[in-house]
Amino acid sequence: MAGPPLWQLGALVAVGVLFAYWPSVHGGALWDDGAHLTRPDLRGASGLFRIWTNLRETQQYYPVLHSAFWFEHRLWGDASLGYHLLNMTLHGLSACVLAALLARLWRMGEGREPRGAAALAGLLFAVHPVCVESVAWMSEQKNTLSLLLYLLSGWLYLDFSETRRRRAYVGASLLFAAALGTKTVTASLPAAILLVLWWRRGRLQARRDVAPLLPWFLIAASSGLLTAWVERHVVGADGAGFDLAPAERLLLAGRVVWFYLGKLVWPTDLTFIYPRWDPVAGWAGAALLAASLALTGALFAVRGRARGPLAAWLFFAGSLFPVLGFFNVFPFLYSFVADHFQYLASVGAFAAAGWAAARLVEALPARARPVGWALCLALAALLALLARNRSGAFRDSETLYRDTLDKNPACWMAYNNLAVELAAAGKTAEALDHYRSALKIRPNYPEAHNNLGNLLAGQPGAEGEALLHYREALRLRPGFAEAHTDLANLLARTPGGDEEALEHYMEALRLRPDDPGTRFGLAALLARLPGREREAEEQYRASLALEPDSPEAHSNLGILLARSPGREREALAEFAEAARINPRYVGAYLNAAILEVNLGKPGEARESCRRALAVDPQNALALRILEGLGSP
Repeated sequence: MAGPPLWQLGALVAVGVLFAYWPSVHGGALWDDGAHLTRPDLRGASGLFRIWTNLRETQQYYPVLHSAFWFEHRLWGDASLGYHLLNMTLHGLSACVLAALLARLWRMGEGREPRGAAALAGLLFAVHPVCVESVAWMSEQKNTLSLLLYLLSGWLYLDFSETRRRRAYVGASLLFAAALGTKTVTASLPAAILLVLWWRRGRLQARRDVAPLLPWFLIAASSGLLTAWVERHVVGADGAGFDLAPAERLLLAGRVVWFYLGKLVWPTDLTFIYPRWDPVAGWAGAALLAASLALTGALFAVRGRARGPLAAWLFFAGSLFPVLGFFNVFPFLYSFVADHFQYLASVGAFAAAGWAAARLVEALPARARPVGWALCLALAALLALLARNRSGAFRDSETLYRDTLDKNPACWMAYNNLAVELAAAGKTAEALDHYRSALKIRPNYPEAHNNLGNLLAGQPGAEGEALLHYREALRLRPGFAEAHTDLANLLARTPGGDEEALEHYMEALRLRPDDPGTRFGLAALLARLPGREREAEEQYRASLALEPDSPEAHSNLGILLARSPGREREALAEFAEAARINPRYVGAYLNAAILEVNLGKPGEARESCRRALAVDPQNALALRILEGLGSP
């Protein structure tokens, strides 16, 4: 018998998704959302071109994902609500497509589908708390979008497998390429398709089944190698923290599979950053690896009677392969596991769970089956409640990191990231404590040294300690461009520090030539050095080319131009642009007023002062200028 109509399942999934993820729907940016959502300099048409053509332009080279973010910014800008609602929609659609796909497969495969098995699998996936991280975190649209593309591609390939229509093959191939361009973990799809075809028929034919997928395997391998290169050389998944011997990686893989399976079965103590294990976990690591091999062998032995369990297990473990530890990914620096790593792989486990639960219900006496289904729905409701509770941790960064530290008190990265949030909120003393806690756990943590240096640099009398932390950050990581810039900024306002500041600015630009902040700082330094005004102007203009909506850069460029005879009109235009970008930028009005006084334009100067006073009614400089002009 078939399960419920798709529209009924869709309605149930929609209710479940809204209930489970609503606490996070108004959540702001978390952790690296700022690096994934489209930056200001990429929001134009040229930015879309750069997303596709420059490997280093985005956090990871996922051009389809970042193109989607680019279009979404056109629709709703920086408003997080749009991103959250879209993630929830994509997740819900994937749950429905998964259910429809499973129902189709079970009708074609061995045996018949137990009534409601596919619908239950889709519903469990929709509301399971392990999925919260992928749905509530805006950056993880790479999961929600890539999975939907993955499932749709698989659906069309099944059409091709049955009908051999070229149109179905082309459509499936395009969707697969789009999935790879969203997240490379979808590279497992051709292997998954072969697994499904084997499960359906008990055998594979080289010409019919394998040959059409050879181009897919080639594209998948190329995409995987490119992502591995980017992860190592661009993202930074390289160095001592990633030096694992082959035996360590093998033991790690055995443990990771069971960790993820355990979180699906018993989803408690979910956290954003799990403790980082010792890769060599003694007998436990070997035992878990042996258990994985034993389970695989046992399921293989009974494949003649039932291929489904082996197919589900191989799908789950195989889809996890990219994150089992055999390849370096940056998060391995602080944890070998993360909930969002198993988002795609989990659909195999949910398929098995839906099938098993439905078979158990069918095995009950007819009068007891409604009770069995009620228990299944109660389980889904319980999971939705747990997911809703987990979603609350994603309301904002501070809540998320405090939740992480409650569950993982040795998480040095959470201490650092929480300190960043606290510093931004003006909670300086608590931020200092958290930076020091991070460094106590991990003394060789360059980001924490640099961040602590930034906080200390703003504290009177703490500049010397700030310099020590900047220098330590650079000792630990000589190619740390941000630390070069931050050290240069402090040296530039330290007596006698101009020469060294200039050296660090130039090194930062060598490492990161497209950083507008570095060019702005360098321009400000050059502007006050004798005879270097032209270089300063070049750097201000280069900074504005990268960040055209910077009122400070426009205003500073105006000040520099005002010092050059005959360029006063250009200077006034820069002050006006700064005020247009930020109408509350008092400095732009005051700089314009001073120049207008010097140019003998009292009327314009009075108007500029009045605009400044409209923002800051007690501004002393504006009042003095007006007094000098004889204005009340």
